[in-house]
Amino acid sequence: HWPKFLRNRSEQYEARLSLLEVVESPSLFLRGMAGSRIPVSVAHGEGRPEFDTPVDAAAARVALRFVDGDGRPATSFPANPNGAPNAVAGLTTEDGRVTILMPHPERTPRTVNFSWAPRDWPEDSPWLRMFRNARAALG
Repeated sequence: HWPKFLRNRSEQYEARLSLLEVVESPSLFLRGMAGSRIPVSVAHGEGRPEFDTPVDAAAARVALRFVDGDGRPATSFPANPNGAPNAVAGLTTEDGRVTILMPHPERTPRTVNFSWAPRDWPEDSPWLRMFRNARAALG
């Protein structure tokens, strides 16, 4: 079962860059990206996932997680902008055909879209791979 998305713990609309880690998962969209840590735009007031039961939470297939600057799961604000339990930022289905996330990688498809990026990044940002993966999955 998918979670509900509730108001951020901060009780505020949060809009900025946060850091995500792509977790090993069956997501077709994130294929070949596991282990990547990539900044991403967040822009939401209701982004905190809440599952109906602990069993649903335990069964969830995590695909993306908020991390801090040291790569550890971000359990507190501001690295975890909505107060998501276990730093969950994205989930996928068991077969990987559906992936949901609250951050907005579509806002940073090119490196120039970031306020800062490593000098060695090419013109396309790492997030563009997610969209190329989606296209490949659709044929």
